[in-house]
Amino acid sequence: MIEKSTRNDKPDMPKREGESRREKASDVMTANPQTVNEKQTIREVARLMVDKDCGAVPVIGENGRKVIGMITDRDIVVRLVAEGKDPSTSKVSDAMSRNARTIGEDMPLNQVLELMSKEQVRRVPVVDKNGELVGIVAIADIANQSRDEQKLGQAVTNISEPGGRHTSSPR
Repeated sequence: MIEKSTRNDKPDMPKREGESRREKASDVMTANPQTVNEKQTIREVARLMVDKDCGAVPVIGENGRKVIGMITDRDIVVRLVAEGKDPSTSKVSDAMSRNARTIGEDMPLNQVLELMSKEQVRRVPVVDKNGELVGIVAIADIANQSRDEQKLGQAVTNISEPGGRHTSSPR
């Protein structure tokens, strides 16, 4: 059976049976994820995480959907709870990771995996050509699609190494 493929960036190149097509971020992302702004309280974002069953939320600027950071349940624990700060009065800006890495919708999944591994992050926001948030990709999203178990396993190992982005003060 012959199918069209994007192998080697040649859209008309035939694909062999059983060979996976090159997938991109938009193929596996969660579209239109919940967001918060940096002025919201930690209690608000924590409630959102519980209600939506998520552990990470993109932080967007006040003017539009530009990603200015990420906040995770771990950020809240490490940067606020462990320091004895009050979640009712502390703001997202007190705990968020700034300068979050983002990816384009068309980034191939192997490159997304490499970025996650290098940056030691489990989730990465997806932006459109205007730099506005359109989705989020989690390592689990890639795991559900990946046929390269060795590369996936190495990425998870690298992501889990001590000293990642969420072990220090906000960036």
